[in-house]
Amino acid sequence: QDHVCSLPKVPFRGAPCSDAAGSQVPYAAIMKQVNSSLSGVLWDEVQKAPFYEYKDSVGQFHQVWFDDPHSISLKAAYMKSRGLRGIGMWNGNSLDYSREAVAEQQTQAMWQALTP
Repeated sequence: QDHVCSLPKVPFRGAPCSDAAGSQVPYAAIMKQVNSSLSGVLWDEVQKAPFYEYKDSVGQFHQVWFDDPHSISLKAAYMKSRGLRGIGMWNGNSLDYSREAVAEQQTQAMWQALTP
């Protein structure tokens, strides 16, 4: 089916399927790869998250799910609307902290999105 990608079942702490079968990709790599992907940025309305699709050098299909300032801001707004005390994110060190202007803007936008 279109836009369906499955992870191999790799048990992790009792879960039948987990991210143990996948891998983490730095945000800088995502921002560079998404522009040359098969799909461009797609949006999942249920997860409130962006993703994209690509084929690797051997023709295997992949999906990359990630957060961006829009998806983070939606999650932060949800937290605030429910009176919750905070929000966390997986790995802030995956952002691009180089001195490149585009990277600085992207990283700043991600951190700002955490404050609704």
